[in-house]
Amino acid sequence: MGSVFSPYYFKGRRRGRDEPRDYCSLNVCLYGKARRWTMTERRQRGLTQSPSHLQIGPSALHWGADRTLTVEIDEIGTPIPQRVRGEIKVTPTFINEQVFELDQAGRHRWRPIAPSARVEVSLERPAISWTGHAYLDRNWGDEPLEDAFRYWDWSRASLGGDESLILYHADRREGDRLSLGLHFGADGGLSHFEPPQDHRLARTPIWRMPRSSQADAQHPPRVVKTLEDTPFYSRSVIASHLQGRPIEAVHESLSLDRFRSAWVQQLLPYRMPRR
Repeated sequence: MGSVFSPYYFKGRRRGRDEPRDYCSLNVCLYGKARRWTMTERRQRGLTQSPSHLQIGPSALHWGADRTLTVEIDEIGTPIPQRVRGEIKVTPTFINEQVFELDQAGRHRWRPIAPSARVEVSLERPAISWTGHAYLDRNWGDEPLEDAFRYWDWSRASLGGDESLILYHADRREGDRLSLGLHFGADGGLSHFEPPQDHRLARTPIWRMPRSSQADAQHPPRVVKTLEDTPFYSRSVIASHLQGRPIEAVHESLSLDRFRSAWVQQLLPYRMPRR
């Protein structure tokens, strides 16, 4: 809601059309042989909200009495029109209530709702299913991301069982850097640690997106697989080393300087159609 990467919202804000409910989408990414991408943007008339339910067009999310989040997907992929339909259930191991402010003015917040969870994926189209480990968070704010940040990277690693590590690094436009190191225990206990030094990762192969991550000094991280390679954003699997142990993590890099550039804004509608 108020999709931060929407090219339509980007233009709308500059024209005074800044109602966030007019820019909503459900982004679904599947990797592997049945690769899919959906991010169809919908207007306010396609949105329904309640404390436990969120409907965006034909897709919906709702919390059940058993504390399971169910995502019902009914979307069309882009740029190749392919149906993506099915259900995802995410059951948190525990719920984290702590909210982190990402900028000095407190306009941007992040909450790792379920640092550790179980997921059940059952899709009709494509016909695939699996169960495994999951993570759930949310970001929200009072101004565009590109107004507050130049770049950020984030990574999350499971330590086995229900333990996890999260790194959050951001280059703010005003003030110093944000650098968070969080360790969530299996019981939900949270402890902070000082993130180690920053290391450059290889740029993405197509769009040459810069990537970096924090890791123990003598163990620089490396990219295992690039999942998303876009002009301003990358998602990857990396092999790294934190707190004296080897880890494999999901990693994201985001360049807000690239995002706000005119050439990137011209490209985005190809992957984000608007109804």
